[in-house]
Amino acid sequence: MTNNIQMLIKYILFIERFTIVFLTISMVGLYGLNVIVREVVPQYASLFAWIDEASRILMVWVVFLSIGLAFDKGRHIAMTTLLNSFSKNRFLQFGKIIDLLGFIFSSYCIWLGFKITIFVYNSGQVSPTLNIPMFILYVAPTLGFTLIFVRYTLSLLNIHNRFYTNNNSTENLKAD
Repeated sequence: MTNNIQMLIKYILFIERFTIVFLTISMVGLYGLNVIVREVVPQYASLFAWIDEASRILMVWVVFLSIGLAFDKGRHIAMTTLLNSFSKNRFLQFGKIIDLLGFIFSSYCIWLGFKITIFVYNSGQVSPTLNIPMFILYVAPTLGFTLIFVRYTLSLLNIHNRFYTNNNSTENLKAD
């Protein structure tokens, strides 16, 4: 069973990384094209006005999808001085408290993001230039915090415990 979960985690990580890279490259490419059109053939710039809005939406998606990746790699804000002062046992106990608080916070953010998404969906808002439903923008925080929620859950259940260590250094906050 653990092997199946590990395979699923690796698959989700691959999809997550691929999506982040794809969206980032798309965003940079579109914005670069927009700058070139504005500089080279400004008379056609109005035809590409949608790129600004698309880039902003892609940026929001990249940011919220990247939260989980930054967390997984240990590239988030952490109290390393405090954590390094703990013994191994205290470090692991404190790690569980951090995971529990993160689990609760991400649960709240998922609930809040879902409520906002439903509100925007029911309002029928559409983007001015792309003419797509605006609730798509609000799905990003919900999905991003769901990915964090999964990571906290796996760590709490010791399936992918990010605090397990051979010493009490915060170097363990980095993914394997």
